[in-house]
Amino acid sequence: MQIIEMKVLRSIYYTHTHFLHRNLSRTPVSLSLFSRHFHSSNPRFSLNSLETDGTQRAPHAWTAYEGLTPDLSTPTNRHKGITQGNESASGDETDADFETHRTYGKAKNANLSDGDKTQMAKNARYIPNENTDGMSRKKAFSVNGLGLGDIVGNKKKGKSRVKWVCENCGYSDGQWWGVCRSCDFSGTMKRFSEVETKNRGLEFSETLARSWLPKDTGDVEPVKLIDVNSGVKKTDYRIPLFGPFGSEVARVLGGGLVPGSLVLIGGDPGVGKSTLLLQMAALIAEGHDSGQPTCVVYVSGEESVEQISSRAERMKIGANELYLYAGTEIEDILTKIQSLSPRALIVDSIQTVYLKEITGSAGGLSQVRECTSALLRFAKKTNIPVLLAGHVTKSGDIAGPRVLEHIVDAVLYLEGEKCSSHRLLRSVKNRFGSIDELGIFEMSQLGLQVVLNPSEMFLSDQNSDSEFLAGLAVAVIMDGSRAFLIEIQALCVSSSTVSRHVNGIQASRADMLISVLAKQAGLKIQENAVFLNVVSGVSLTETAGDLAIAASICSSFLEFPIPSGVAFIGEIGLGGELRMVSRMDKRVSTVAKLGYKKCIVPMSAKKSLATLDLGELEIIGCNDLKGVINTVFTKN
Repeated sequence: MQIIEMKVLRSIYYTHTHFLHRNLSRTPVSLSLFSRHFHSSNPRFSLNSLETDGTQRAPHAWTAYEGLTPDLSTPTNRHKGITQGNESASGDETDADFETHRTYGKAKNANLSDGDKTQMAKNARYIPNENTDGMSRKKAFSVNGLGLGDIVGNKKKGKSRVKWVCENCGYSDGQWWGVCRSCDFSGTMKRFSEVETKNRGLEFSETLARSWLPKDTGDVEPVKLIDVNSGVKKTDYRIPLFGPFGSEVARVLGGGLVPGSLVLIGGDPGVGKSTLLLQMAALIAEGHDSGQPTCVVYVSGEESVEQISSRAERMKIGANELYLYAGTEIEDILTKIQSLSPRALIVDSIQTVYLKEITGSAGGLSQVRECTSALLRFAKKTNIPVLLAGHVTKSGDIAGPRVLEHIVDAVLYLEGEKCSSHRLLRSVKNRFGSIDELGIFEMSQLGLQVVLNPSEMFLSDQNSDSEFLAGLAVAVIMDGSRAFLIEIQALCVSSSTVSRHVNGIQASRADMLISVLAKQAGLKIQENAVFLNVVSGVSLTETAGDLAIAASICSSFLEFPIPSGVAFIGEIGLGGELRMVSRMDKRVSTVAKLGYKKCIVPMSAKKSLATLDLGELEIIGCNDLKGVINTVFTKN
C-alpha cells in the first residue's frame, strides 16, 4: 500500500471516529474540516455551549451526505456510534438516551413528563429502508407514529399567502406589478404575507351577541313579509334625531338612525369626523324620544378619555349617559360594554381596532375586514346601531379593502375645503334611504352648526349700480336633492398674451361655449382673452350652468352689467339653441324662495313651469342665444 493511500484511509477513519464518538464535554469543534460531508442544521454550531444567560444550549441535528445514495440522513444520537456494519448500538438504553436528549420537534424533552419520556424511549427505533439492497444507509426514525420531520424540527409551517398591496389606494393583487392597476401609481406595491389562522373574532362577537339577545335564538326559519313588522310601531323603525343639527343628519340618513345598522363616516383628516360623531352620540344620549337619558358608548382608539372630555367641554356637551372608553381590541370593547347595554355604539376609528386572532397590525387589510364583519354581526344580533369613523386615502376613498364599503349599511362622506368653514355631509350608499340627500354644516367653536339658508351660501352681495359687476351671472345647480345658486365671473381682455384661462369649469366645455358665441351669436371675441371663474371655489360639472357662463361672457364683452335678481338655467347646444335640464321645478322654486325677480329658461321649459306657484318670479323663455342677448342686454 502506498503512503498516499494510507494517509487517505487514516484521514477517513479519523473523521468517522472523531465525529461519531465525540465527547460532549469537550469545547466547541469547528466543522471546517467536515464541511464537504456533514452539515449542521444550525449555522451557529457549538457543542454543549452555554447561552448568554448561562443555560445550556439545545443539542443540534446533523445531516450527513451518503455517498452511495443521493439522499440525506439525519442521525441525531449523542453517544451512539454508527458504523457501516451496525444499524444500532446496545438496545433500549441507548435508544432511550438518544430520545431523552432530543429537543426538536413535537417530542421536546422539556414538554414531557418522566413517564412519557420512558414510554417514548421504549418505542424509539431506527428502521432501515426496505428498498436499499444493502447499498443505502438511509434511516427513518419513528416515535409513536411521528415522522422524522416532526422530531428534527423541520415541521411544516402553516400555509402562507403572499399579497402585493398598494400603499396609496389599498388595492391588492396576487402578483407584483410595476404600477398599481387601480390608481396607476408606480412603486407603491408592497409585499405582505398572510398566514392562515383560525378566525375566532367572529365567533367571539357572535357569542357575546347571543348572550344579549332578549329572545330565544334557535333555528331561524323563513318569515312572511307581512309578518316581519307586525305589532311593531313605526316610531321604532328609526331612532329620531331632534334639533336643527339632528334634523340635518337624519335627512342624510333617510329619516333617522336605524337600529342594528352599521354606518361608516369617512373624510379627510381634520374635516370634523370625530366632532360629528361626538355630537351625534350626545344627541342620542339625551333621549328626547323616550323622555329619559339613554346610554351611548363612545370608543376611541386615537384619543384618550381626557382629550375627548376636553373637546366635549369646549362644545358645551354635558350628556349624563354618554360613556367614554379608550381601547383598540374588539373583544375587550364588546366585553366592557356588555353590562351597559347601550342604545348606540360609536368606534373612532375602524383603522385603529384589531382582533387578536387575526394576523397583521391594526389598519391592515385583514384586520379592517374582519373587525368590520365582527361589528356587523354584533349590530345585527343585538339590534344596536354601530357608527364607525374611517380614514381616507390620498384619492379620497375609504382606506382599506373595497369590501369594507360593501359590508356596512351606509357610507357617508364629510367634505370640506381648508379655506372654507362649510362642511357637506354626503351619502354615497344607504340601504335605508336615498343617496341624493345632502347635509350642510358650518364648523364653529361649538362644533358643527346647521346653515339656515344653504341655497345662497355661495352668493355675495350685489350692487347693480356699480360698473364693476359686468361679467357676473348667477347659475342654479343641483347637488343631490338640494339646489344652490352660484356666481360665475367672466373677463374679456383684448391683446392679451394668455388666450384663455378657466377656474372651476371644464376647459373643454368653456372652449365649446366660446366657439358657439362667436359662430351662432355673432360676437367677435376671437381676439380677446377670456377668463372664467366660479366664485367660492365650487366646481361646476353639470350642463345647467351653460347659459350663465355664456351670459357672463356676453356681459363682460359688451361691458353691460346684468341687473340684479336675474338667474339663468339651461344647456346650450352647438347650434346655439337652449335645452332643458333635469329638476327644473326644484331649481325654479329655489330661485323664487330667494326673492329673485326673473329667471331665464329654455322656451320648452316655460310651459311645464306654468302650473307652479312662484310668487313674483317672472319666467322668461328663450329659444337660442340671440334671444337671450336681446332680452337681457337691452336698456328698457
